[in-house]
Amino acid sequence: MALRSRRLNEGEEVVLDLHPHWWYLAGPVATIVAVIAGAIAALAESAPPAAGWAVVAALVASAGWLLLRYLRWRTSRFILTTSRLIERRGVLSRTSREIPLMGLSDISYRQSLFERVIGAGCVLVESPGKDSPEYFPDLPRPARVQNEIFRLMDGVRKVQPVQLPPSHGSSIPEQIDQLDQLRRRGVISDADFEQKKAQLLDRM
Repeated sequence: MALRSRRLNEGEEVVLDLHPHWWYLAGPVATIVAVIAGAIAALAESAPPAAGWAVVAALVASAGWLLLRYLRWRTSRFILTTSRLIERRGVLSRTSREIPLMGLSDISYRQSLFERVIGAGCVLVESPGKDSPEYFPDLPRPARVQNEIFRLMDGVRKVQPVQLPPSHGSSIPEQIDQLDQLRRRGVISDADFEQKKAQLLDRM
């Protein structure tokens, strides 16, 4: 189900609304296929009734695993809007986390060789003041997700330009140093830093 419009801020739009990659369901599906293959082999070999009941039990268990995994897949969503990241998980109990795009300092993704082949991966985002990155695993096409986040971050910065820090009697070099600290923390981009630095130098 798409994110309801009443949960969006004014002017906010959904850009991506993703479930985990289909590989998330591969384990239980492979198990069911293996159980069915075992059942066919048992029938061909005229296995005793006890073996047949074991196959039925295995089939029921694997089907239950698939159903549970599917419900988790269906209720797990990664949502990217024009102003924030949203992750929601849970079948009965629900967990949710939101990260404003303006609070991000770095976005990257990781893929193993196999994940590159199937088009899955983990997206990592970092925020100033956080000791470790936030992980969003099992996403389809993580490179696309990363590019979309970068594009939206650039748009947010253009709409909300960075203001020069208040001087409070500080000299121009001290204000440039304050801007450099903001750049190092990821609050402003390198381009923002150079632009504001030039404005300050023009005042000298």
